[in-house]
Amino acid sequence: MLTNYTKEFKYNLKLATPVMLGMLGHTFVSLVDNIMVGQLGSAELAAVSLGNSFIFIAMSLGIGFSTAITPLVAEADSGHNFEKGKSSFKHGLFLCTVLSVLLFIMILLAKPLMYLMEQPKEVVVLAKPYLDLVAISLIPLIIFQAFKQFSDGLSMTKYPMYATILANVVNVILNYGLIFGKLGLPKMGIVGAAVGTLVARCIMLFFLWWLLTQKEKSKAYVTHIKLFVLENRMLKKILNLGFPSAMQMFFEVAIFTAAIWLSGLLGKNAQAANQIALNLSSMTFMVAIGLSVAAMIRVGNQKGLQNYVELRRIAQSIFLLGLGLAFIFAMFFFVFHNELPKIYVDLDDPLNFKDTSEVVVIAAQLLLAAAIFQLSDSLQVMVLGALRGLQDVKIPTLITFIAYWLIGFPISYYFGKEEELGSFGIWLGLLVGLTSAGILLYIRFNYLTKRLISQKQMMN
Repeated sequence: MLTNYTKEFKYNLKLATPVMLGMLGHTFVSLVDNIMVGQLGSAELAAVSLGNSFIFIAMSLGIGFSTAITPLVAEADSGHNFEKGKSSFKHGLFLCTVLSVLLFIMILLAKPLMYLMEQPKEVVVLAKPYLDLVAISLIPLIIFQAFKQFSDGLSMTKYPMYATILANVVNVILNYGLIFGKLGLPKMGIVGAAVGTLVARCIMLFFLWWLLTQKEKSKAYVTHIKLFVLENRMLKKILNLGFPSAMQMFFEVAIFTAAIWLSGLLGKNAQAANQIALNLSSMTFMVAIGLSVAAMIRVGNQKGLQNYVELRRIAQSIFLLGLGLAFIFAMFFFVFHNELPKIYVDLDDPLNFKDTSEVVVIAAQLLLAAAIFQLSDSLQVMVLGALRGLQDVKIPTLITFIAYWLIGFPISYYFGKEEELGSFGIWLGLLVGLTSAGILLYIRFNYLTKRLISQKQMMN
């Protein structure tokens, strides 16, 4: 009966909503950044898009890796095993810290690639100084992710949300001041946006740590951490979970990044339009991310209790809720696809009117593709969360690679040429890749849970 699933909606939303709001906060700041930068011109907006394309790849690896902490802490929490939970967190924190520094170095070494990617020269010149500062902000961001994933694992999802809201407020104020030279601050253009991001992420990390030290459930975990007293067994366990999880996120983010680069080959207006559509669709994606975290926590808890019938029912209730919300977002994009891009540009500027008008037309087309892939994008990320809760990461990694890079990317590349479908062709590939991933990952989840249930029944 449907009520077997709908009765879980309330608790699913209780767990997921703080994560959604926190992630939406990040995306909202990105929206405000893009609106502010868009007032400077399409070259500046394209430069932020190009710079962030490098950052998104590094972030995907760091954030994806950190997700290994949540199911381990959730499993230990349901079994009331403090030592195992603290060990999982400590080793995850150590590895995330090391990874954050390595990713920062990787971004700096990758900067010369901008000149080899046939991107517009004016865009590359603007993007380089922006990228330098945002790259540094990866370090506090990925360490924050370790604390966030730990907090999520204890079902304390609202504290990372509080930290994110504070950081977002700081970010918007600093960006407004530093981009335009307001509030007594120097006018720095897009470099000002990078400074705001760096400061906000440092504040976000320290505020979350402080919040967790104030709560009885989490205080003992986040204080007196002997960070360099490590066990090979636990390091190996987190690496075995974290590396495939990082690759899953990398394969998805990388195809969207490839869309940015392919758009750059079509010119700055196509690249700016791609950034607008990507920013809008990522806002709705954060709702699915919240439900994915809820799936990871609840599946991890049920795995610890070895209650696989409940595990399957709860996970499917989350999938049902997410697909319902995704359908609403799809309708929203379809109805308002012509109006939403106008938020980002200044159509009253006569000097740039031709460029900005073209940006709006292209972005409106891309939002139609985004409307269609709301369902498949939501499904694939929720099922991935459930599979991570089951600590099943290797086969899903292979599935994401096949879906995005063997199926989706060739379509984007072929149809993304100007003589074919241009920007819409690029997003057609994204649509096919996401749909393939959603279907294949659900088949994997269905197979695994049925097998676990039958094995448990045989043992009884």
